[in-house]
Amino acid sequence: MRVQPTMTELTTLSIAEARDKLRARDVSAGELAEAYITEVAGGDALNAYCVKTPEIAREQAAAADARLSGGDAPSLCGIPIGVKDLYCTKGVNSQSGSNILRDFKPPYESTVTSNLWADGAVMLGKLSMDEFAMGSSNETACYGDVVSPWRAAGSDAKLTPGGSSGGSAAALAADMAMATLGTDTGGSIRQPAAFTGLVGLKPTWGRVSRWGIIAFASSLDQAGPFTRTVRDAAIMLGSMASVDNKDSTSADLPVPDYEAVLTGDVRGKKIGVPKEYVADGMASEIKALWEKGADDLRAKGAEIVEISLPHTQYALPAYYIIAPAEASSNLARYDGVRYGHRAEIAQGDGITEMYEKTRAEGFGAEVKRRIMIGSYVLSAGYYDAYYTRAQKIRTLIKRDFETAFETVDAILTPTTPSPAFALGENMSPVEMYMQDIFTVTVNMAGLPGISVPAGLSESGLPLGLQLIGKAFGEEDLLNTAYALEETAGFTAKPEKWW
Repeated sequence: MRVQPTMTELTTLSIAEARDKLRARDVSAGELAEAYITEVAGGDALNAYCVKTPEIAREQAAAADARLSGGDAPSLCGIPIGVKDLYCTKGVNSQSGSNILRDFKPPYESTVTSNLWADGAVMLGKLSMDEFAMGSSNETACYGDVVSPWRAAGSDAKLTPGGSSGGSAAALAADMAMATLGTDTGGSIRQPAAFTGLVGLKPTWGRVSRWGIIAFASSLDQAGPFTRTVRDAAIMLGSMASVDNKDSTSADLPVPDYEAVLTGDVRGKKIGVPKEYVADGMASEIKALWEKGADDLRAKGAEIVEISLPHTQYALPAYYIIAPAEASSNLARYDGVRYGHRAEIAQGDGITEMYEKTRAEGFGAEVKRRIMIGSYVLSAGYYDAYYTRAQKIRTLIKRDFETAFETVDAILTPTTPSPAFALGENMSPVEMYMQDIFTVTVNMAGLPGISVPAGLSESGLPLGLQLIGKAFGEEDLLNTAYALEETAGFTAKPEKWW
């Protein structure tokens, strides 16, 4: 006789655990979907989901159960996931957190979500995000702020789940999905993962197709998963990654079995610790966590080596020239003509006035700021002074990593300079940009990076450590992360208040 699992038991399973139960028919995909649909319906206080798709979830779960009964069960068959609103999903609102794409329902599916649906995954809905992925706190979306399920000890203050993939992080941390999709342009997977006690993986640029993902900065954007464990991240990446003839920048490389390499054996591996990441004023708890992570890997047989990444200090200013420049170019297409919002214009106004009013009404303050910065650095007379120099810095940053990886197998750093901060702290744009100080170099160099939850702050909030790997070296990176996960032993979860 099959024992009916409780809803709580179902919504705290890892992908690997749920896969085994589904294949053994201890639970059905339909039961799993209903448990999560209930959680999503009761989680409005977090504002993580901007679109709920329970009927799609039920339909996909029924199809997954049919495949499971027939013995055709890929690893993600029947697994309920949430999708960042940056991904185009056929017939379902996909508006990138922006009013300018209000009610846009794409007639096509992104390559990544197509891969996941082909492997039997189940869509619970679309997840809120900073508008056009521009932000580090999920306070710029047209649907309002996303609230983290975590709270500091002794405080009721609402905290940020991080950004731009804040809805993806909050939903998973609150058990409102078994995994979620994010994108990472300068840290938008890894920073929210660190703030909410999750694993966040940014693959090598080109490892995962960007087709059907609304662009922010094309040479920096990369899709990746949020998961509860490193093993789950390996399973998700195995389904997400593919060569794609619709994306000329996707790498024509075979997709390995990432899960199969997870042994946790790092004996003889050299792990680099960059001296430039020891920033002035670094919080003592962040430094202590970093040192403990290095000690834990050393105890598992790895060798810890001090390395130098000398151009690190220029990464943030160079990033905030290149990213806005590419955003200015990518967002030029949103003009009120083909789709999305179109402003009402007065009699006698022409197409120029329509463009101006549409973009003024449709874009939020942070997006406008970055478009203006990007247009400025690309303008005649400033292109060489800013954009060309920033690209040269990017080349030097990439070369720093190439030199480092001649002697080390992975690089260990903090993920964020602090634990999660309160919503509405009114940071200046520059202070907000500093949240990406440890993550932007990875995007600038096109490398894979992963954040692993490694401890709690003095106020009881999650802290993460970042591992950086060689280009297309996700197998080795995931195995090192698996070893770090084992030694950290992070099991904390937020107390439910929502």
